[in-house]
Amino acid sequence: MRLDKRILRSQVVHNCLCILAAAYIRFVYLTTRWRVVGGDIPRRYWDENKMFLLCFWHGRLMMLTHCWNKNKPIHIMISMHRDGRIISDTIAHFGIKTIVGSTSKGGAAALRNMVKTVKTGEYVGITPDGPRGPRMRAQEGMITIARLANIPIIPVSYASTRSKIFGSWDRFVAALPFGRGVFVWGEPIHVPHTADKTELEKSRKEVEDSLNAVSAEADRLCGLHVIEPAPSTREMVP
Repeated sequence: MRLDKRILRSQVVHNCLCILAAAYIRFVYLTTRWRVVGGDIPRRYWDENKMFLLCFWHGRLMMLTHCWNKNKPIHIMISMHRDGRIISDTIAHFGIKTIVGSTSKGGAAALRNMVKTVKTGEYVGITPDGPRGPRMRAQEGMITIARLANIPIIPVSYASTRSKIFGSWDRFVAALPFGRGVFVWGEPIHVPHTADKTELEKSRKEVEDSLNAVSAEADRLCGLHVIEPAPSTREMVP
């Protein structure tokens, strides 16, 4: 009985936390003057019901619930750990669904589910540096999804003139109310369906560079200092 009460209290706290987080995101969005750069890029795909893989850095997750066309169902890959559950249940308040998995646990099954979701005509999204980093360094999972599903990758990022940058591994950018914000979309990146290892690494690096570029542009437009990516430990493919 005591265990059941502890579980109930924990779930109640979890639910309240997610409700408050969603309410705060809505409040920030409504009290911020937003502009969109490159919004015609995803709009072309939405208007023609063409699929693409949405990519954004883990640290820029907070306000991206409001960059998406709410009439287009989307599933975001979220990890299984406690923070992942909070994120999943928070974004659910905005109609965004979750596919559970990460590059470190449950990854293969999650990648398969992402590809199946695209085949059913619904969009998918991923944070290619999550859930543990390195920060702003893309991992290969997104390339596998795009190649198998035969869809392009479109990067997006945001910034706000009023933000707090946390000291977490992803340098999470939390927008504050009453500022000016911007969403910046990048051009589609196509992964060759029959790509070899060298071509796949080239595509991975192209996505990483594009995500860093749209993040830097968003920061520049808001007059912020660019958050540099973590040092790369990846060996270069000859």
